[in-house]
Amino acid sequence: MTSISTNDFKNGWTVMVDSNLMQIVEFQHVKPGKGPAFVRTKLKNVRTGSVIEKTFRAGESLERVNIDKREMQYLYRDGSDLVFMDSETYEQISVAPESVGDLPDYIVESDSAILLMFGSEIVGTELSASVELLITETEPGIQGDRVSGATKPALLETGLNVQVPLFLETGEKIKVDTRTGSYISRA
Repeated sequence: MTSISTNDFKNGWTVMVDSNLMQIVEFQHVKPGKGPAFVRTKLKNVRTGSVIEKTFRAGESLERVNIDKREMQYLYRDGSDLVFMDSETYEQISVAPESVGDLPDYIVESDSAILLMFGSEIVGTELSASVELLITETEPGIQGDRVSGATKPALLETGLNVQVPLFLETGEKIKVDTRTGSYISRA
């Protein structure tokens, strides 16, 4: 960890604030007419995802933390844990589903994922904006049912439930938005 001044802040950097890993979302240097300058920031807790606003004195020092981005291949589910393999070292690690957030809903065996690591602790994941998943179970479309915008529930290969248009059938691949968990289009 390196010590940095609030004058050197950059968006996206991760810093240690009150023993919490916080990512700088945005910051603004303020020099009022009276009084000393200060830095107003928006910080996102890397572990919980909560966003707070915090003000620092200009020139105050914080510890900058390096977060490793490791590309890992998802191998299989071992009980409740997920087993990943590091693409460079071929080392396998077991990960609790809670530490990777929504990732289990959007990843199938042999897919790659980027895990954000602080030492040996997984503090987050990076997902692509959309993924292609197979529909494993849905009601059949009814002939003549032409209501515009009507949807039905569908179960995907990862266990995720999404609302899809009436014309989609079991066995088709669809694109799903990983930010909202909603149907985008046929794959």
